[in-house]
Amino acid sequence: MCGITGFVDFNGNSNIQTLKSMSDALLHRGPDDEGHEIINHHKTQIGFGFRRLAIIDLTAAGHQPMKSPDGRLTIIFNGEIYNHAELRTILESKGHSFKSHSDTEVILHSYMQWGISCIEKFTGMFAIALHDSHQEKLFLIRDRAGVKPLFWYFKNDLMLFGSELKVFHQHDAFKKEIDRGALSLYFQHGYIPAPHCIFCDTYKLIPGHFLTIDLKNKNVQTTCYWNVTDFYNKPKLKISESDAIEETEKILSKAFKYRMVADVPVGVFLSGGYDSSLVTALLQKDSMQKIKTFTIGFEEESYNEAPHARKVAAHLGTEHHEFTCTYQEAMDIIPLIPEISDEPLADSSIIPTYLVSKLARKQVTVALSADGGDETFAGYTKYAKALNYLNKLKQLPSFAKSLSQIPAFFWQKVSPSNLAIPDRAHKLQLILKARHPVEAFNIITQGMTKKEVQNLLLHEAKFPLSAFEEFEKLKTDDLLDHFLWHDYNTFLPDDILQKVDRATMAVSLEGREPLLDQHIVEWAAQLPASFKLNKNVPKYLLRKLTHKYIPKEIMDREKMGFQIPVNKWMKNEQQELLFSCINKKALNHSGFLNAKKVEKMIFSYYSGNNNVDFYRIWKIFVWQLWFNKWID
Repeated sequence: MCGITGFVDFNGNSNIQTLKSMSDALLHRGPDDEGHEIINHHKTQIGFGFRRLAIIDLTAAGHQPMKSPDGRLTIIFNGEIYNHAELRTILESKGHSFKSHSDTEVILHSYMQWGISCIEKFTGMFAIALHDSHQEKLFLIRDRAGVKPLFWYFKNDLMLFGSELKVFHQHDAFKKEIDRGALSLYFQHGYIPAPHCIFCDTYKLIPGHFLTIDLKNKNVQTTCYWNVTDFYNKPKLKISESDAIEETEKILSKAFKYRMVADVPVGVFLSGGYDSSLVTALLQKDSMQKIKTFTIGFEEESYNEAPHARKVAAHLGTEHHEFTCTYQEAMDIIPLIPEISDEPLADSSIIPTYLVSKLARKQVTVALSADGGDETFAGYTKYAKALNYLNKLKQLPSFAKSLSQIPAFFWQKVSPSNLAIPDRAHKLQLILKARHPVEAFNIITQGMTKKEVQNLLLHEAKFPLSAFEEFEKLKTDDLLDHFLWHDYNTFLPDDILQKVDRATMAVSLEGREPLLDQHIVEWAAQLPASFKLNKNVPKYLLRKLTHKYIPKEIMDREKMGFQIPVNKWMKNEQQELLFSCINKKALNHSGFLNAKKVEKMIFSYYSGNNNVDFYRIWKIFVWQLWFNKWID
């Protein structure tokens, strides 16, 4: 796990000092080593900067930037190729020889053997920058699920790229102009979906894609090499429940074992929920040593998962480590949120994720998380609720469905004028007008409607196209497939995985996501819906498999999620902190939000109105924190 950054400067105005400053901004991602190189290609400068967290081959042989034996290729790479040993064996049989045991060198030789199509052979998480001097091209490559981040910027014949946005601020030519369309998306969803980014001319490389920049003509092109849609569009597997459980266990076990390969200590985040418990159970059953597990608890009992995790750890016999987070320890993280996540991200669970990562880093360098299980095996309660809701709407008589055609002025009369209170009447109208189940599900799950975002912003709200609008490529008739596809392509990479990457790397911990192995995702996409959501029982198949190793009475409990009581804290002990960011002067200074409407929201919140949606307040608070850090 590392941090990568660099530039392609067609003007030739960059230098090694700027490149070093860019990589120094990623010190937390790679404290073990650094490397910098500028390659001069005619009048163009290609800069490669690198920070290393040594995981595979801890020797100097793993240093980056790394070159091919003939000097033709130069690479920097963040992530892990879990099947690098198998690929090495194949390459050696074809005449390749290696100087190190690093997976970086395997990537180079794979490209030498198979060209850019080599990425289809990789099992892993990765963000790669590779320069091919013969083809006169630079490739930027991102893994299938989007576990590893990769941002890029292109303006005035200058391309910048990096693992985090903060590297761009180190280059004098970077223009910090807010993308108003991206800001609209942030308030709509609580995160900014790829390929968009908070800054103009700045993008996230979409998962499962690679970008090619032609150094001869400056042309930039993105290419999809893997898409989960292809697997949802396949016919459903005709398989019995028992056979499905057996095959699922085989696929999961192989993927989980891959994630334990490292030359440093490895542990597992254990919440006591089904996903993390199953990961731990399958790893522990095949291990001669006790797996190190880590859990964070909270003083507030309704948010505390630690007792559940403790029971699971005791049953499985892991080496368990538990930390109880105090109110003050959690609150101390809030001012750090804009530094940890340098793009606005309103997921408050970044706080406990950071704290459990900090705990684990004292013992291990790699920690396995269990993200992705909800999005691939239908773990969220919202799926059953949305299915029920949309099925009921289908049964409405035609006159009721025509409610969507009622003029807007009527809905304005029955809709609340206070943005702190969700406009459910207008939302129902939008759902009734939806052209597709994915569109309806998106409206159900989004935090604010487009109309509400417009009322919040001072400028015209724009909503640029993203993966939310790609639903026409999905051919399956199953409603649940539509929901899972939606979350896999949006919420998972742009909220969950961004949060985990930033929180783990902030403390120099490598986070691995075993449930997002492509073979698991491809398998799950082809399973019948009843194996995922069965009579409102979420993650049906994973539950059955988990009960093979952990008694049902230990596992069965209400899903809690990884949250902390920020609502309670902001309403009481942390009023001053909230007001320091959200006040008329600060709002007018930043100049993007309607100060009067925000003040009305805050008044409703503190006046005890139980209908107030605190998540809206939190989004504004995080935005203002971010603005103060990176713009002001």
